[in-house]
Amino acid sequence: MKQEKMTRFIKTEDADRKWYIVDANDQVLGRLASNIATIIRGKHKPIFTPNMDTGDFVIVINAEKVKLTGKRAFDKTYFSHSGYPGGVKTITITEMLQNKPEFVIENAVKGMLPKKRLGRKLIKKLKVYAGDNHPHTAQQPETLSF
Repeated sequence: MKQEKMTRFIKTEDADRKWYIVDANDQVLGRLASNIATIIRGKHKPIFTPNMDTGDFVIVINAEKVKLTGKRAFDKTYFSHSGYPGGVKTITITEMLQNKPEFVIENAVKGMLPKKRLGRKLIKKLKVYAGDNHPHTAQQPETLSF
């Protein structure tokens, strides 16, 4: 009799959550975002289950010092529309890095997570700060480098 492989199901309480801190200084945006998405999703753990939240929390500091490659600084734009005629607003990534540097990393990571209920739950585990300071010292985050 052949033994079938069964998917492990763990309870969300059993997944021990860790806090990691990542310094975005001179890191390439896309590679940084994909590594963060892997940690938040929990794919680095042996108990990974696709439909469950088994990931860890990630704190990103120095978001304004993230690096862009190629012509991305000039070509990439963020698009929004107010819903009214002529309500299109576009802003380049360099302007966004000056105004809201946290949004750039949050948006990149959000695009790499699932687009359903699980993705909306996972994005809350990402904390992004423009400078060196963050209010999560009580969680005793471990330094993570990619």
